[in-house]
This record gives sequence, structure tokens and C-alpha cells, in this order.
Amino acid sequence: MYGIVLIAALIVTGGAIAVIGDRVGSKVGKKKLSLFGLRPRHTSVIVTIVTGVLITTLTFAVLAAASENVRVALFGMEKLNEEMRDTQAKLDEAGQKLAVADKKQQEAGAALKKSQGEIDALQKEQAALETRTKELAETSAQLEAAKQELTEQNSSLASQNGTLAEENKELEQRTEALREGLMIMREGDIVFRAGEVLASGVVRSGRSLDEIRSDLGALIQLANAGAADRLDGNREENYIWIYTPEYEEAAEKIAESGVDTVVRIVAAGNLVRGEPVRTGLQLFVNRMIYREGEFILSRSFVLTSGQTAEAETIVMRFLQEVNEAAKAKGILPDPIRGSVGVMGSSQFYEAVSAIMAGHGSGVISAYAQEDTDSLGPLRLRLTVDMENKTE
Repeated sequence: MYGIVLIAALIVTGGAIAVIGDRVGSKVGKKKLSLFGLRPRHTSVIVTIVTGVLITTLTFAVLAAASENVRVALFGMEKLNEEMRDTQAKLDEAGQKLAVADKKQQEAGAALKKSQGEIDALQKEQAALETRTKELAETSAQLEAAKQELTEQNSSLASQNGTLAEENKELEQRTEALREGLMIMREGDIVFRAGEVLASGVVRSGRSLDEIRSDLGALIQLANAGAADRLDGNREENYIWIYTPEYEEAAEKIAESGVDTVVRIVAAGNLVRGEPVRTGLQLFVNRMIYREGEFILSRSFVLTSGQTAEAETIVMRFLQEVNEAAKAKGILPDPIRGSVGVMGSSQFYEAVSAIMAGHGSGVISAYAQEDTDSLGPLRLRLTVDMENKTE
């Protein structure tokens, strides 16, 4: 709106000056006035030129008076250009700084993203540490409970120290007796060999601890009776000595195992006549090894000489193989002899006679005569099948 008013004012002013100049020029022409000694026609031209100059000057004056921008355009253009150049330079510099800032912003964004990833990882690690802390707290509680239990056990053990002291005294007495036994060992005769089985039996599972102790006591009585017979003594006297904690531990193991157990009472060492029969307990899991009539082993043979000694050798070697096979399958061998089977001499010689009668090649086989568990013994039934006979 301001520009329209200014233009209108310039038009009016220029028109007024033009009218005034025209009238002045006309009067000068009519009166034939002369300036500076010039001819009237030239004077009229000068008046017209002066009028145009005044119009232009007045126009610029009005514009300059009315608008600061015009004043700047007329008198401060060079300065404005310089300021524009400075402004452009600053603008370029600001653009460069902006580019650098954008780059830094991108780097900061990447660093922020990386930091966010590290924060996520740290949060996961913190969660894992919190979980571990809870686990450690639970473990600490369990350890505290175990500590309390151990404290109670220590109290119980302390109360048992008196009993152990008495047993230690008894052990010292036994040790002294052993020393005396060693002194007479060179002259005395060995009644029991180390590892020799004095009594054995199967203790059934699924019963109370007292019932298991009762079965163990019965085995000890059986061993004591055998020892009395061996020593030509009185069965009413006590010959067998078993370490009490070992006895209790064996009873507890059988009760906790939940399976039938073979219990052997064996001599703890070579025992001479006149000293206590020191023994130990051996425990084995009991299971069924052979059923009645079950096949055990067979071997082919060839009788070449026709001699009885050769036939006996064939049967003896076969029985040794059967013995090893039965031990490998789980029947407990005799610690002294290493045998697991029982067979009458009549059956042995029947097999020898069958081989002799055939006098050739054949197969000898062994079968279980009855159900046999780990305790044994294995009772055998032998068969001899001749493949051919020689005349």
C-alpha cells in the first residue's frame, strides 16, 4: 500500500513540474527571454532541460525522503554489496559449519545407537546379575540351613565321643591281643585264611532297619557256629569280632539300597588258633543269574587217544570255562578257591564215561540245574553229544 501511494505522489509531482516547466517554457518563448545572452529558442531548450532535471531530481529526492531502501540503493549500494558479500561469506561459512554439524550429528547418532546397544547389553547383564544374586541368596540360605544341620550333627557327634572312646579302648585291647597273636604265629597253626568266607546269605530289601539288623545278627551267629566247630569250641561262646560301626553302616546301606543284598562275613586276615576271629562284611547286589534248565556254555572236543585221563582233562577244562563264564555273568566266586559251581563226582564221571563210550568228536554242554542267584552256588547238569564214533 505504501508503494502505491509513493508512486501516485511521484506521478502527481512529475506532472506538476512538467506543467510548470511547460508554462515557464511557453512564457520564455512568448516573451523571448534570453539567459546568459543566449537566443530565445536556446533559452527555451535550457528551460526544458532544467525542468527535466528538476523532475528527476525531485523524484529522487521524494523517493529518498520517503523510503530508506531508496536511500540505501542510491547512496549505500556499494556498502550494501559489500555487506551482501560478507553475508554470503558468512552464509557459506554457516553452511560449512552446518555440514560439519550434520556430520557430527550423524556421528553422534551412530554413537547414540551404539550406546543404546551397550545400554541394552548392560541391562541384560544387569538382569542376569540380579538373577545370579537371587540364586546366590537362595544358595546362601541353603548353606545356612546346611550349617545349622552340621551344627546339630556336631552336637550329636560330640555326644558319641564317649562311645567312641570306649570302643577305642576295646580296639587297643584287641591290638594288644593281635600283638600277642603275632608273637605266637610262627608256632601256631592258621585256622582261617584272609578273605575266607565264614558265612554268607541274602538279606531281603523293603523291610525295616531292625529286621535287617536281625538278619545280619543271624549271619553272625552262623559264622560264630562255624568258627566254634573249626576251633573245637563251644557254640555258646562268642568267637566272631566285627567292628560295630561297620555293622551299622552295612545295615543302613542295605535298608537304603532297596535291593536284595548278598552279605558275606569274611576273615580279616590269616588267623591263628587262640586269637579272636576278626572279620569284615562284604556287600553285593543280588540278582537272578541263571534260571532252571538255562543253557550256560558248550564246547566241542575230539578224543584222540581213547584214554580216560584225556577224557577227564576234557571235562575238567570245560568245567573251568563254565566257572569263568559264570563268574563273568555275576555269580560270586569263593575267595579262596575261585570256584562258583557244585557238582557231584558221580556226574563228573558220567560225563567222562559218555566221552569214552563215544571215542570220537562231540559237544559237551552245561545247563543250570536250578535257579541260581549271585550268591550261588551254581549246580550244573552236563550233557555229552557225540558227533561220530570210531571203531
